[in-house]
Amino acid sequence: MTLESSALASSLPLIAAVPLNPEGLFGFITNSIFVALIVMGLILWFTSMATRRMEMIPGRKQNLVESVVEFVLNELEGILGPKIARKVFPLLATIFVFILVSNWFGLVPGVGSFGFGEKSGFLTLDATHHYTPLLRPATADLNMNLGMAAVFMIVWLFISIREVGLKGFLHHIFGAKGGMTGLLGLLMAVIFFIVGIIEVISILFRPISLSLRLFGNIFAGETLLHTMAELGEKMGWPDAVAFIGRIALPIPFYFMELLVGLVQAIVFTLLCAVYVQLSTAHDEEEH
Repeated sequence: MTLESSALASSLPLIAAVPLNPEGLFGFITNSIFVALIVMGLILWFTSMATRRMEMIPGRKQNLVESVVEFVLNELEGILGPKIARKVFPLLATIFVFILVSNWFGLVPGVGSFGFGEKSGFLTLDATHHYTPLLRPATADLNMNLGMAAVFMIVWLFISIREVGLKGFLHHIFGAKGGMTGLLGLLMAVIFFIVGIIEVISILFRPISLSLRLFGNIFAGETLLHTMAELGEKMGWPDAVAFIGRIALPIPFYFMELLVGLVQAIVFTLLCAVYVQLSTAHDEEEH
């Protein structure tokens, strides 16, 4: 390899230019919100169609819906117990299904790859390889994930206070444990109060950690698929080979991203369940 060709190869960007931020399509509707609306419509349409006529011997659609409901409910009951699980089931089941379908919808060919180029027109890239995708995976948008996490934290606070009471909730965070009295008890009270402040800070960071974990995995998968699809062009392969590579190279990673999409939906949902369990465990123990 000559010095000139080596310098040219080193200057080639091997990471596809996947935009980090969602971009507007229709006023305040971004391409990720647009996909979220599509996903929501698909979920409502399918569940409505599958449960319109419930039968004792379910068909394939009804069986799929019942399997998802049973899977989520069993997992929640294993963590929270039957009492609390049924109270948070509507929210957490909705979160699980929405995240799962959004993750897999992002793997549909054309999602994130077709858009408006700044110079070359519709369905093309411009000279700088920047484009506005028509469809952006909803969970590859940090704003969407923060919104879901924030809604969960509001419901978490409401359920926690309703189950253990405001006094019990504050005692769970700041109260001294162990039943010690005297000077040692006073010292432990101060220590647990400081620990409670740290716990409040960790609670405030929960929606951020939930959001970043989901966003990082889905955005990384989107970037990986784009990079493998454009590898031939970026490495300077012949047009015919690059075209074949654009189709063939991403295929193994699609199977990996199907698994990642499922795992991330489960992780997000189960972490939410664990947070509820931690704040309502005292109530469960008493009953």
